[in-house]
Amino acid sequence: MPSYTFHLVNVFAESTFGGNPLCVFEDARGMDDAAMQNLAVQFNLSETTFVLPSDQTDARVRVFTPGYEMRFAGHPTLGTAHVVRGVRGLGDALTLQFAAGLVPVRAQGDVWTLVPPIDGAPRTQQPGQSPADIAALLGLSADDLVDEPLWVDTGADQLLVPVKTADAVRRARPDAARIGEWPVSSLERKTAYVFAFTGEKQDGRDVVLSRYFFTKAGGGVDEDPGTGSACANLGGWLLARGHERPARVLVRQGEQAGRPCTLYLDVDADGTIRVGGRVIALGKGEIRLP
Repeated sequence: MPSYTFHLVNVFAESTFGGNPLCVFEDARGMDDAAMQNLAVQFNLSETTFVLPSDQTDARVRVFTPGYEMRFAGHPTLGTAHVVRGVRGLGDALTLQFAAGLVPVRAQGDVWTLVPPIDGAPRTQQPGQSPADIAALLGLSADDLVDEPLWVDTGADQLLVPVKTADAVRRARPDAARIGEWPVSSLERKTAYVFAFTGEKQDGRDVVLSRYFFTKAGGGVDEDPGTGSACANLGGWLLARGHERPARVLVRQGEQAGRPCTLYLDVDADGTIRVGGRVIALGKGEIRLP
């Protein structure tokens, strides 16, 4: 009966039980797709990752939610890099292979930073619904919006909804009864990243408050405490809107999900997007599979 070692880590965490939790299987050789999907259901976290050998990079990574496999995701990238470094005794510069492409990851201590797997400029697209309709789906009004919602893709496309104030971010209440009306991404997912620049500064960074909503496979709407891919898409939004570069942003997420997260977003002068955050390891264990 083969056994597999897993690690539990919190990503974008500033405290032991903050951040976005992640399960990482350090060596998934011998597992089939069904086993990976079943383990993601068993742990019931937003994502579980499975590390495999790669001929091109330090490791190949597969990412599963309890409902499906993802091509790329932010906090699984950082948390998996942290585990791979520790297990293999590697340095602070790694490259991981995802279905969406190769992702370079760098560390300073336990703070990891990734560059999303985009080929060229971030892709953007206008949603089919009106801004007022999208705002209403989130329990907001058109007057709460500071700009039109926009699909942005730097590895996984998501709907970005910019609002005027932190209060509007906190007031967002997606209407679960109207899930059928939600815009659908190219990956057939329904998501919304609601954010506002607060006007504050911290350590020379502009502070953003954000929330990330997604519809669950079994129905209803859930909230992710810390979303690296959406933070990368915020960088793409800044580029699409002609924001001054370089940009340095601190994103606070997870406040109302009860798991405070701190994400660091940098958009370099050349348009390179970087997303980072601290990883805290909690422990590890073993699973035996028949």
